Amino acid sequence: MHDVTLQILLLLFAAAFFAGFVDSIAGGGGLVTVPAMLLAGIPPLQTLGTNKVQSIFGSASATIAYARQGHVQLREQLPMALMAVIGGMFGAMLATVMPSEVLRIILPFLLIAIALYFAVKPNLGDVEKHRRMTAGLFGVTFVPLIGFYDGAFGPGTGSFLMLAFVTLAGFGLLKATAHTKLLNFGSNLGSLIVFIFSGAILWKVGLIMGVGQFLGAQVGSRLAMRIGAKLIKPLLVVVCIAFAVKLLSDPAHPVRIWLGL
Repeated sequence: MHDVTLQILLLLFAAAFFAGFVDSIAGGGGLVTVPAMLLAGIPPLQTLGTNKVQSIFGSASATIAYARQGHVQLREQLPMALMAVIGGMFGAMLATVMPSEVLRIILPFLLIAIALYFAVKPNLGDVEKHRRMTAGLFGVTFVPLIGFYDGAFGPGTGSFLMLAFVTLAGFGLLKATAHTKLLNFGSNLGSLIVFIFSGAILWKVGLIMGVGQFLGAQVGSRLAMRIGAKLIKPLLVVVCIAFAVKLLSDPAHPVRIWLGL
């Protein structure tokens, strides 16, 4: 791929803005940006690498916005973020040996399960609940594992982090959203380092989309802080269901092939 026209760059900028807005509230920005880049004719490997460039702008933007309002303490959460960086690096390095077909099969059903959990679970709000594990144990187990998944595969990472923060760490939805963005930044950074050395990045596309992501995340995070769980919960459910439907709508998805659809 030699170049991208100005018109396509503007469309990718708009897609990244919308992705940053949605991702800063409920995750799932890749649901918008990856298909947009593929439709623009960018090869799959370069799409994955370039997506990490623009995603890091969105996660950084949202993290800054939440930190400014005290929803995440950056210094206190630095060790957890570093674990996400390490997980993302190993995930990206081992992407070629990950059982991607297995992940493609189970991911839509995991997302539907997460959506149902947040849809039917009573008393889910911005108030923190009882923790099921210490912050230290959470940071050395689930954080690098989900970071590894983000580096190796990616889709649904924000939803998995939200579920982990709410059910295991006892966070309220707004605090969980803020910390999810910090760890997303970490895993994006780790995998981006690996993709840089692989040369699979279109820098002009990534940086232009990054500006869109940054601006969209600023708008989305501020709206989430203003409205809280009343916005985060339904949008999280919608994003998970939409992502599951998108995955299952692919004629090449193994489940559809098995069922002859």
